[in-house]
Amino acid sequence: MDVLVVNAGSMSLKLHLVHGNDSRPVDELVAADAVGHRVVHGGRRFDRPVVIDEEIERAIEALSELAPLHNRRALEEIRRAREALPGVPHVAVFDTAFHRTMPAAASTYAIPARWREEWGVHRYGFHGISVQWVASQVEAERLVVCHLGGGCSVTAVLGGRSVDTTMGFSPLEGVPMATRSGSVDPGALLYLLREERLSVDELEGALEHDSGLAGLSGGGSGDVRDASPLALDIFVHRVAGAVAEMAAACGGIDVLAFSGGVGENAADVRERIVERVRFLGGFRVEVVPAREELVIAAETRRLLGAS
Repeated sequence: MDVLVVNAGSMSLKLHLVHGNDSRPVDELVAADAVGHRVVHGGRRFDRPVVIDEEIERAIEALSELAPLHNRRALEEIRRAREALPGVPHVAVFDTAFHRTMPAAASTYAIPARWREEWGVHRYGFHGISVQWVASQVEAERLVVCHLGGGCSVTAVLGGRSVDTTMGFSPLEGVPMATRSGSVDPGALLYLLREERLSVDELEGALEHDSGLAGLSGGGSGDVRDASPLALDIFVHRVAGAVAEMAAACGGIDVLAFSGGVGENAADVRERIVERVRFLGGFRVEVVPAREELVIAAETRRLLGAS
């Protein structure tokens, strides 16, 4: 079964045609036996891939409240692809699904029950498709995965299952990223709003687009190659701290794996992180090129019962 994989980020679109375990990038929607779509946020409802119909589209749209930049973009591409290729099944594969195995201790915020139970304020985790790929390629009982790219997260994988991760309710939580802040004291954000320094929209825009490595380097794209010395120091410090935290969630570490544009290509940054966490013991370091499209294609075939 040939699967066209549609991977819509908040500001990007990647298309791959996957045949078996081989994939090639394509520039437009092309004929295939099925279409697999990456959807960032599945909320509490979606813990596995689903065939997309109008009801599923409405559910993904409702979840856009939790991930407005990502789910709305994915939904645009789903609708465009279903219109262009109406005669084949379309499958949604959710980034959050891999993290549904996190225990309550890792997935629950210490907030009022109503927030958690009625309003869905919960640690969902992201980059699950990428982490799932890394876990399938690395043989290790206690694995820590650093997905470092435009978005960055660190995940603890124990026996092939996610047990903790740095991103939470949204892809803003955790370590600093290219243009996203990572975790910030909520008291500081309340101060900015209470004193009317920023509106809600201005605050969201700044945290999403003007922070991270870019915010620490005087602006720009947040490319690690253009980052200031301070930005790199902070990035290494925070990622190394997250690795230690994830190793604790696994009860130790056998392999530290890097993926994503920075994780794969910025050897100097990678080496600095590794040196900071050598105190954790004799673990192995692996670099695993990101291949999300192969996971999405495999999940699509599995759901449809195809070989």
